[in-house]
Amino acid sequence: MSVQRHRNTAAPRAGELGVGALVALLSVRIRSRGGTAFFLDKCFGTAIAGPLNVLLWLSYFVMLGLYAVAFGSYSAALVGEVPDGPWRRGLASAVVLVFAALNLADARIVGRAEVFLVYGKLAILMLFCIVGLAFVDGGRVSPAHYPSFGVIVYAGALIFLGYEGFELIANAAEDARDPRRSLPLAYLISIGVVIGLYVLVAFVAVGNLDIAQIDHDRDYALAAAARPFLGSAGFILIGIAAVISTASAINATLYGTGKFTYLMARNGELPAALGKPVWDRPIGGLLATTAGTLVVVNGVDIQGISLIGSAGFLLIFAAVNLAVLRLRAGRATKLLAITGAVACLGSFGAMTAYAATKMPEHLWVLVGFLLGAIVVEGLVRMRGRQASHPGLPPTYG
Repeated sequence: MSVQRHRNTAAPRAGELGVGALVALLSVRIRSRGGTAFFLDKCFGTAIAGPLNVLLWLSYFVMLGLYAVAFGSYSAALVGEVPDGPWRRGLASAVVLVFAALNLADARIVGRAEVFLVYGKLAILMLFCIVGLAFVDGGRVSPAHYPSFGVIVYAGALIFLGYEGFELIANAAEDARDPRRSLPLAYLISIGVVIGLYVLVAFVAVGNLDIAQIDHDRDYALAAAARPFLGSAGFILIGIAAVISTASAINATLYGTGKFTYLMARNGELPAALGKPVWDRPIGGLLATTAGTLVVVNGVDIQGISLIGSAGFLLIFAAVNLAVLRLRAGRATKLLAITGAVACLGSFGAMTAYAATKMPEHLWVLVGFLLGAIVVEGLVRMRGRQASHPGLPPTYG
């Protein structure tokens, strides 16, 4: 059974709301443009947080790579080419370069483009859900067709990557007018709405295509699911929505990650060259992130991208949960933090155990990815490129 089938047969977990609540707490208590990186540095010190922050940065490569490959698959299908052929990687690389160029050109262009992309994809997805619900075959979504529990757990861990983008809200903490009110609302409302949308989209897709069809059309399953009730026009419309959606995600993530990388370099957790402003802007981090993403797009297959990306973010969010324990917080909050950390680590363990038996070749890629984060941070330290005194917390403001 393929990874793509797993992803289409498992709904997102509402436990993401708990993670959102804890990140919101950290965003309010520790306000910084450094976001998650600063939380970890402040609570654990750079010796522990350094490799974790490098892992977070590398995980962004993977997330961007996954978005880009999905963009390439849907774009290739829309122009009548083979979705998993050479067009996929070519289009995936092109979209990364286009949005990197936009981010280099003008931040205002990025903002305008993002507003257009977000509203466009939401309108099309809502049309897909509203119309598609009337055509759902109840037998296809019945428990009798569910896979084994192990597959469900593996799929749930694998799609954790789809929720990672909410972490970037923390980087806007210093700019929020009323952070105690606006940040918790931003996390909880946005994550709640997206969970609902994800569940609806998955329900309609699985209710209109059987498992064999989903597996066959796994590179463009959502567009294929629209064909039974919207015809060829629906296939094209949802294909366009998928292209817009992935392009939007690439645009927003490149924008946030470029600043994040710049701040890490300024605080000695990445080579100092990435922390030197060019034209008073954090261009080095953006270029490094773009280069890393292109390596992932052209060097790792889609199943490996999903595995290593979700694994990296599960470890990061386990650490974020544990960071809450270093704050003065109530017993209920600390219990929620411990529960979140255990859930993240448990999901990581279940996912890697399943991969070890079903796809060991991808597990070795994951091991190399995790070791790479430690090696990169170690090399930076060996070269003496720490930008802040080891005894003092770094500044990400």
